[in-house]
Amino acid sequence: MKLYGYFRSSAAYRLRIALNLKGLAAEHVFVHLREGAQHSADYLALNPQGLVPVLATDDDAVLTQSLAIIEWLEETHPEPRLLPGSAGERARIRAIALAIACDIHPLNNLRVLKYLAGPLRIPEATRDDWYRHWCDVGLAALETQLAREAATGRYCHGDAPTLADVFLVPQLANARRVSVDLARYPTLLRIDEACNRLPAFADAAPARQPDAE
Repeated sequence: MKLYGYFRSSAAYRLRIALNLKGLAAEHVFVHLREGAQHSADYLALNPQGLVPVLATDDDAVLTQSLAIIEWLEETHPEPRLLPGSAGERARIRAIALAIACDIHPLNNLRVLKYLAGPLRIPEATRDDWYRHWCDVGLAALETQLAREAATGRYCHGDAPTLADVFLVPQLANARRVSVDLARYPTLLRIDEACNRLPAFADAAPARQPDAE
């Protein structure tokens, strides 16, 4: 397998965690987002969206979108389960992951921030305030949910990491980069700390990637 990614991309970070949890190795191909490598003709031929990650599988499939790729991993390499339990439990896990993937992350994606700074000429301080606001809106809701639901354990769901944790940890790393006050989210921080004690999470961290700047 080949994983096309960028060390700071939270979507690629998710996939690195999932591969590590599954005990799977992939050849890493670095796509430098800040230098525009994602817009090259060769990369757009691979993924017309110009986004990372992309996973090229051993049977020549080209998979895009981190959630779809991780669900493919879950189906093709089912152990350990990232979507365990009953249908209701799996729906809860997916809902937590989707709250991040669909409601928080798109608003602080690099291409969105570049559009704010470029064509819209939003000053950096205002742009970062905008970023922090939408992180806070989403994280506050997750904190309330996870703090009050009995299904929350050591991790987002129970006492083993799931798809929800795979999405939470990279989003908190994003939030730290723009100085979001995470002290307001003690449940999220507790889960994040538990996850990052695991080698699968720690080894996937952006600072530990060969292309880290």
